[in-house]
Amino acid sequence: MKAGVVALVAGIVGGIGVLCFFVAFATDYWLLASDDCEGYGQLPSAVNSSMEGQANSTEAVGVTTGPVLLSVMLHHEGFFWRCWFKGDPSLHAVLAVLFTNQPAPKFCIHGYLFPLPVAMGPVPHPAYDATAVFRGFWTMLIILAIAASVIGGFLLVCAVPFTSYKLYKAGGAFLMTAACLFLALVCLFVLWKELVADVGRYILQERGETCPDVHLEAHYGWSFMVAAAGIPLVLLSGLLFFLIGRAIQRHK
Repeated sequence: MKAGVVALVAGIVGGIGVLCFFVAFATDYWLLASDDCEGYGQLPSAVNSSMEGQANSTEAVGVTTGPVLLSVMLHHEGFFWRCWFKGDPSLHAVLAVLFTNQPAPKFCIHGYLFPLPVAMGPVPHPAYDATAVFRGFWTMLIILAIAASVIGGFLLVCAVPFTSYKLYKAGGAFLMTAACLFLALVCLFVLWKELVADVGRYILQERGETCPDVHLEAHYGWSFMVAAAGIPLVLLSGLLFFLIGRAIQRHK
């Protein structure tokens, strides 16, 4: 009876935590930024046409032909997409990227190797070589963490009748592994943003050459916060399931 109650609590906590991981993985709000550089319209023709071609081939929402009065460029990005659009300068960047606050036009390009930037000039771009290892590990860790969450959840569903302590221990171990991997990638992301990368140069890319006095702000986004919130939940759930497996093993 006690094992059943503990398993129920662990399942609820773990389910919420794994859901946080999936939301963080699927949403593109890990890094948020705003700047007052108007350089998107001042890029060299080859670079500008390359950006427009990439944006049109992926996503272009509500393209308008009239004048745009807003002067702040907002960015949000994650594993799948890197997006930018004009925003209201009176709103904080964290609030301005909410779905209800995203005016047209909005452009997105693929970001499967986030935080590997999409180079709009020579490839490989010389400005990003120093952080290539960090970006590669970030990508690898988030994929492994999601895979570990799925495998752990599947094993625990199969272990529901309390018949196999091995499944409980293995499922708990996979969940704890997923939590540790997400902890590592969150720490790596913080290290990348705060110490390794020149975030301002990364956000502006070639536009920075036209705006030497640009005012730029970079923030941790909603996806980052959700991922951080899910780590202790999944870790606790995995530990509880592992202990349930050990308890079942002792009583056999």
